[in-house]
Formats: sequence, structure tokens, C-alpha cells
Amino acid sequence: MKGKDEKPVNIEMEGIGEVHFVRSRTSRYLRISMKPFQGVRVTVPAFVPFNEARQFVEEKKAWIIRHAEKMAEKEKSTTRFRPGTLFKTRDHTLYLHAHEEKSIRIIIKSGGIHIFYPSFAPVEDPRIQRAIRKGITEAWRIEAAKYLPKRVEELASAHGFSYNKVSFRNNKTRWGSCSRDNNISLHIQLMRLPQRLTDYIILHELVHTVHKNHGKQYWQLLDKVSGNAKQLDKEMNGYRLEIW
Repeated sequence: MKGKDEKPVNIEMEGIGEVHFVRSRTSRYLRISMKPFQGVRVTVPAFVPFNEARQFVEEKKAWIIRHAEKMAEKEKSTTRFRPGTLFKTRDHTLYLHAHEEKSIRIIIKSGGIHIFYPSFAPVEDPRIQRAIRKGITEAWRIEAAKYLPKRVEELASAHGFSYNKVSFRNNKTRWGSCSRDNNISLHIQLMRLPQRLTDYIILHELVHTVHKNHGKQYWQLLDKVSGNAKQLDKEMNGYRLEIW
């Protein structure tokens, strides 16, 4: 059985800011990744000393600074949660609670996404923002499991499609996919879309049970079952998996 990766080591580096060094037992190479509100993350293989990893970051400093500017632009388009922010998913409401503990806790129960954060820390702290987004994502995961399988079944029955099984994911690539075996995978963030667009993505994958490519026949059938595939596809351009 493979061991778990160690907890991140956070180091403040001049000109870059806080860098999260994560020791990985499975990685073979040093790797730098950057995402909105998550800062700089460095994956460090088990056999690489941390001082070597720091040197690697120093060598990539110019690249990091350039990408940090891109991340800043994305963050401007992303929701910043504050004590007065009203945010609701289909079944849950976000509640922010300042408490006297040093830890950040996430509790999802009775229709609430409860985020408890240290009273001495501003809500804008990236760690608190990440916890809020993590709580919302978990609420979407719960709702996806509750609603999406039923909706796939309803749309498949209404239009005569046959599929194998439905699963969910939370990666940053596609809203949905359909395998050669007609297994449908849907992104949990479908729960934040208007219902017509959620249905459109489901139908997009159901049509793939008949046509595996995006040829003319595929789009003709999708247009028939969705009502206006071109318009709905255009509306989807207004949504991004990495920005919400």
C-alpha cells in the first residue's frame, strides 16, 4: 500500500510570496502548479531535498511571476466571499462564522454550508477563501448525487437513449463525457448552471451514446433533442469550470 503524501510545507519566498511545498511519494519530477486563490504549489519527489526544491523555484521565478499576473486576472473574475455575501446552491446556503479557535472548519448540515474561521483572520485570507470554496464544492457534490442521476434517467427515457451508468467528477477539463461503453461522467459544477444548460450538457453526452464523434449527424440529433443546440452551446461559453 502506498503511503500518503505529507502535509505541505509553506515557505515565504522573496518576490514570490508564500510557496506550498508538497512532498509526494509517487511523483518522479519537481513540478510547479498555480491556480486561482491557491498560490504556488511545488510537488517534491521523496528523493529530492527541500533545499533543491527551493533552488528550483528560484530558477523559475520569472515564469512564476508571469503566471501570477494571469492568476490575478482570473481572481478578479472570481467570487470573493465576505461576511455579508449571500451565496446559495440548489439546497444549501453559505454561512460564515468567526470563532475563537485557530482552525478553519467546514460543516455541511441541515441545508447549510457552515465555515468557521479564526476571528483574528480576515475572511479575505486565501486559506479561508479556499475553505469556503471547498465547502461549496462539497455541497455541489452532495446535490449532484441527489439530482443528476435522476435527471439523466428522465432525459434518456424521454428521448429514447440507453446508457450504462453515471458518475461524477470535479476536475478542470470538461463538463461531461461519455465512454465507449456508454458510461456517462458529469461534472458536479453542473449544479450551478441554469437547468436548461444542465439538461443541455446531459443531452450532449446522451447523444454520444449514439454518435461517438461530433460529426454532422451528432449535431443534428443534439439539435433535435435539445431544441436549439447552437444557441445553448453559445450560452455555455459564458461559464468556466475554473471561474465562479
